[in-house]
This record gives sequence, structure tokens and C-alpha cells, in this order.
Amino acid sequence: MILVVDVGNTNIVLGAFDGQELIGSWRLTTSTKRTSDEFGILFYSLIENRGLKTGEVREVIVSSVVPDIMYSMVNGIKKYFDIEPIIVGPGIKTGINIKTENPKEVGADRIVNCAGAYYTYGGPAIVIDFGTATTYDVVTENGEFITGITSPGIKISADALWSRAAKLPNIAIKKPDSIMAKNTITSMQAGLVYGYIGQVEYIVNKVKEEMKNPDIKVIATGGLAKIIAEETDVIDINDPLLTLNGLRIIYEKNL
Repeated sequence: MILVVDVGNTNIVLGAFDGQELIGSWRLTTSTKRTSDEFGILFYSLIENRGLKTGEVREVIVSSVVPDIMYSMVNGIKKYFDIEPIIVGPGIKTGINIKTENPKEVGADRIVNCAGAYYTYGGPAIVIDFGTATTYDVVTENGEFITGITSPGIKISADALWSRAAKLPNIAIKKPDSIMAKNTITSMQAGLVYGYIGQVEYIVNKVKEEMKNPDIKVIATGGLAKIIAEETDVIDINDPLLTLNGLRIIYEKNL
């Protein structure tokens, strides 16, 4: 059994694989204040609660965009699983060739998503991750990462709206029945969701235009992907397991 761990700014997502089959997954709130014992016990308990055996975990691979969490997490894995985890970073085979001005600036999560998309669906592809930030990454038919676009995530936009305007409430992010809003809450929801749909469609179409390829596959992932993917034709595939499968693929390339 392989344990894959994706550490994002908002959530930590874990997956357990038996070969290529995902047999368990979990989502936690990211907290930099957990100790190594807290991480170790938490991971251990989640696996056992699912009816899986921690003793069968033979490897762990971690992708992280939160450096402050890594010391405690890595030591928790070592202490409770007796495993030195593989960390996605320099020196790790990913199968993705980064063709940007400074490859070291490209986040591990983006590389993992591109690996998951390219080796599952082929290239060229635009990979959209609706996370804390929304990222748009382009991988070519030869597995080259050639560009990445970053915008504020939907939740960041919503938080900025209600926290900076005294009379606006904190709202649930969902599409209202109509863009013709009749009250404050649906007004905010309409602006956020329909505005975000417009952003996604414009960026995707602009990338296709500049690449002179209208047939590039568009693959979405992330916690809020479903809200947008259901409302636009520019997203071809919504794969909520893309990052976990990307980590599994990268692990297999490093055997």
C-alpha cells in the first residue's frame, strides 16, 4: 500500500493506493501548528479507521506548497510509519519537463497535476486546479510544462468581498438560480460564480488562441471545480482525484 499526501494552503489530502486502485482518501484542514506526534497519530488513525492496516504502508510520497508544515509532518511519518517519505522536488523523476524561465519556481502541486493529466489523458492539455489559488497550467503533447497562470481562488475572492465591505455577509459559494439577483446574498453569489465562469472561459480560450490549437483538452480538479465545470463547455473533464493519481504516477516513476 502506498500513501500519497498533497499539502495545500487550505487542505491536506491523503490517498491510499493498492497498485493503481485508490482504496481510501481523506481531507484535513492544513495547520502549521500540529506537532510530529499529532500528524503521525492523525494519519495512523485515519488509515486504521478505514479498516486498512498501517503496517501495510510500504512507501509515502508527499507534495507540498507549505514549507512550514514539512518538518513536523515528515518526522511524524518517520516516527509512526518508520518510513522516509519521498518529497516531490528537485531530483525526483516526474515525467514532466519544465520549460519555464525558472523551473524551481514551479510549485510541486502544479507538476503533480500535470503528471496526472498527461499520463492519464495525454497532451496537450490545460490543467485547472480550483484551490486556494486557481491555477491554469499547460502541458504539451511531449510532456513539457510551458506556462502557468495564477489567479485568486473563488474562496479568496469571496472572503475579500465580505471582509472588505462592512455591509456584505459571508456567503456560501454556489450558483444562484438566475444571474438576475433579487437580494444581497444571491447578488454576491451571482457575481462570484458567473464572474468566475467568465474568467475560466476567457483564459482557456486565450491560451487555445495563442497556442493555435482549439482542441486542447481541458482538465479540472480541486475542491470547487465541480461548481464551475457544470456550468461551462470549455472544461472537458472534472477529475477530483487528479492530484492523488499524479502522486501515484510520480512514485511509480521513481521505483
